[in-house]
Amino acid sequence: METESEPYVRLATLRQLHQAVAELNTARSLADTLQTVADGIVKGLGYELACVNVVQADGDLVVAAFAGSAAAEALITGRVGSRASWERRLVMGESWGSLRYIPHTEGWVLLEDDVPQWHTEGPDPRFEDEWHPADRLYAPMYASGSGNDLLGVISVDRPRGGRRPGAWGREALQMYASQAAIAISNARLRANMQRALVRLEREQAALRASEESFRQAFEYAPSGMAIAEMGGDQHGRLLRTNDALCRLLGRPASAMRRYSFSDMVHPEDIGTLLRTSAEGGRAELRLARRDGSYVWVSLRNSVVADTTDGPRFLLTHVEDIEERKSRELQLAHRASHDSLTGLPNSAELRARLSARLCSRPHAMRETAVEALDKAYGGYDGMVRYEPSYEASDGYDGRDTRDTYEPYETYESYEGYDGYSETAGERGGLRAGGFAPPGSPLDHHVHMIAPGDVAGDGTDDGTKGLAVLFCDLDGFKSINDRFGHNTGDAVLIEVARRLTTGVRDGDTVARLGGDEFVVLADGLGAADAADLAVRLRNAIIPPIRVDGRAVRVGASFGISWASCGMSVEEVLQSADQRMYIEKRSRNKVHRRAG
Repeated sequence: METESEPYVRLATLRQLHQAVAELNTARSLADTLQTVADGIVKGLGYELACVNVVQADGDLVVAAFAGSAAAEALITGRVGSRASWERRLVMGESWGSLRYIPHTEGWVLLEDDVPQWHTEGPDPRFEDEWHPADRLYAPMYASGSGNDLLGVISVDRPRGGRRPGAWGREALQMYASQAAIAISNARLRANMQRALVRLEREQAALRASEESFRQAFEYAPSGMAIAEMGGDQHGRLLRTNDALCRLLGRPASAMRRYSFSDMVHPEDIGTLLRTSAEGGRAELRLARRDGSYVWVSLRNSVVADTTDGPRFLLTHVEDIEERKSRELQLAHRASHDSLTGLPNSAELRARLSARLCSRPHAMRETAVEALDKAYGGYDGMVRYEPSYEASDGYDGRDTRDTYEPYETYESYEGYDGYSETAGERGGLRAGGFAPPGSPLDHHVHMIAPGDVAGDGTDDGTKGLAVLFCDLDGFKSINDRFGHNTGDAVLIEVARRLTTGVRDGDTVARLGGDEFVVLADGLGAADAADLAVRLRNAIIPPIRVDGRAVRVGASFGISWASCGMSVEEVLQSADQRMYIEKRSRNKVHRRAG
């Protein structure tokens, strides 16, 4: 029981409490803070033993600090007591405010639980408030602002003077436990912040290392690399290029930043670039060098997203495939061109001719009745030829379909390509690479032969695809007299003269031996005849080979490619006309000198 000196005791205790709390704020780590809490109880609150139990992540409490006995500290520090055992202790005994006192008369039931403890045997109390070695006093510590978030428990023993603490001593222990909880919470926060800072520094160091690795991989990559913007007004603009790409295109990095790949792509490859997917897209196309030439490259795209969900960038890998593409083009050229003259060969000629023809012959004009049926949904797509009904009663029912004019004389809407769209749907097109027949987007130009309208072979002004079959006269005798080397030189020169004598876009092909074929579109009958004469006159002049002059003549047969005909039919027709022309000419004119 506190005496008349209680004011002095209170003042002294308050000073000691103030000093102990002040020391709590000097600790630099969580472990230092916990030990300072235990030491402050022994130094400032008048207890011989103090133990600090802290709640772990799993809810159990571990002995984190001990003060007052080295032997006890070595025995129980680091040992763990279950949360259930601690909760049972905190609801037993007497409640001294937030403190919990369990006298030795009740504590015997706790001797077998798993809470670490240190006590000695002693005699029974001699007076009412004497402290017994088996008495237990606990000061729970709760998180600031929470009445039930337990941080830990302070356990004290052996109060100085051997008496149970009075009201002031209890109040001092409660205040100290409250301040200790704040100090422990702050220490934990500082520890978490320090760990977060260390982790952040490690992540930043790893990020810097990763960025440096990427920079070196980007800058020193043997093939071209570029980073471009995605989205916005500057979509596709190059932000960064490496040295390999600048060397490949012959442009400095400062100039590259003014362009996008769409500014440098070959006009024929712009569609390929636009169809290339941003994510994982790949394309082979041509990019312009600074000198105006083009280089074949392979583009591979990948998207780089900002970690903060900000702007995304396009990373493009640019590989020089000029050498491989050249080999591919050379192989393709060899497969489609004659090895001696460099002209398209027979297979390429047939492919080009087939691409211009469809399987439907030129359609005839539909009748007015069919037009009405078609307009009102009753037209089934077939072009029919109905008999001509006479007004007289003498109509005999005979078919007069051949009194109709051919369809091509009908003045249709602008751009009509000369064949029935619906009929085309039913029949289809043989030539590959076209849109479905009858589609409004079908760009097939229906091929017809000049003179078909009148039916007498005269030039009616119609333009068509002329096929000129050329056979050299006297070439065999040159081969026999002077050898194949001279014959090859003659074929090469004839090929050059034929190519020089046609327009850009016309095709000069070698079928084999001394046979050549010329495809010239947009010619009338008279134009084709004039072209044959010009080409024949170009071939006739002497050809000098190894110091000697040789001459060959040429016979031309003119045919017309019309839809509905096969490629072989077109070539056979031209071949037959050539032989007719060859037989009709005087032998003297066909002789080679």
